[in-house]
Amino acid sequence: MTLLTASDGHQLDSYEADPGGSTAAVVIIQEIFGVNGHIRFVVDRYASFGYRAIAPAMFDRAERGVELDYDGEGIARGLELRQALDRDESVLDVGAAVDHVSGTGPVAVIGYCYGGSMAWLASSSLPIAAAVGYYGGQVVDFIDKAPRAPTMLHFGALDQAIPLDGVHKVAERHPDVVVHIYDEAGHGFNCDARGSYHPESAASAEDRTRAFLAEHLGS
Repeated sequence: MTLLTASDGHQLDSYEADPGGSTAAVVIIQEIFGVNGHIRFVVDRYASFGYRAIAPAMFDRAERGVELDYDGEGIARGLELRQALDRDESVLDVGAAVDHVSGTGPVAVIGYCYGGSMAWLASSSLPIAAAVGYYGGQVVDFIDKAPRAPTMLHFGALDQAIPLDGVHKVAERHPDVVVHIYDEAGHGFNCDARGSYHPESAASAEDRTRAFLAEHLGS
């Protein structure tokens, strides 16, 4: 684990993978289940693509060492922990990870579920080169936040937690944001540890994300 320090002095853990020789970096923002095995897998995967990658432990302000299962108990506890967090402080924690890897080169933020919403907020408030959000349920709640970095969003058409009319409102309000909707996918379609995993949609989203990163990070 790599210890990070936010601008308000809060210290948080992170999981980092550095392949060496990287010229760009990605910050991976967790779901509500913490920096668990799946998120560590995502960090390692982006490192395998040549990026320096890091996932800050976003729940450390409420409880350290959180790793939850993808079941009813895990969902309930994850939602409880998310609600205990202050949104502005959480942005500072993302910023701590961005600062940590910024010496490598341009930085992108990629988030999933809760992290997808945080990626949206990061795009409007942090010095990053790109942002990618997967099924961020609160993006529509923050629709007035205008991204300052190139931003891509992925949503599942079958996601019962995120109505498509809200997704369309975001696309209409922010025409420069690239929005992809996957007709056969539900919430959490990228995660192979979840019953909602949809491999075809996950592969398509990853291909699009990698092309987006190559365009905006120059790597």
